[in-house]
Amino acid sequence: MNRRVVFDTGVVVSALVLESRNVAWLRAHWLNRECVPLLSRETAAELVRVLAYLKFQMTEDEQQEVLADYLPICEVVKPGRACPVKCRDLNDQPFLDLAHCGRADVLVTGDRDLLTVAGKTAFTIESPEAYRVRVGSE
Repeated sequence: MNRRVVFDTGVVVSALVLESRNVAWLRAHWLNRECVPLLSRETAAELVRVLAYLKFQMTEDEQQEVLADYLPICEVVKPGRACPVKCRDLNDQPFLDLAHCGRADVLVTGDRDLLTVAGKTAFTIESPEAYRVRVGSE
């Protein structure tokens, strides 16, 4: 069974752009279809916006290449209702709503505000490190 996973923007950018050691493995994880990444219009828009940040110094073509590596493997979900659990940071709420409506098994995040509501949702919320341990033990 492929787990349904919401990866927050920070995790996606760290894996695809920064190629951070602790999350670079996620690229192969996605491409090998070892999970079903979930995406909504709102979370996709945030990813596009973040990739355009000056600190990444990416041309439009480079941004499009990154998106082309990730977007086609995602299942697009149209959140129909809000997650009953609310996040302190309203900018993070779309990830909870997506996980809730998309029947996600897990939301993978490094965001403290999202991690603080772990255990209060029907889906698991965990760090990339915890997710790697879970995936490696299955």
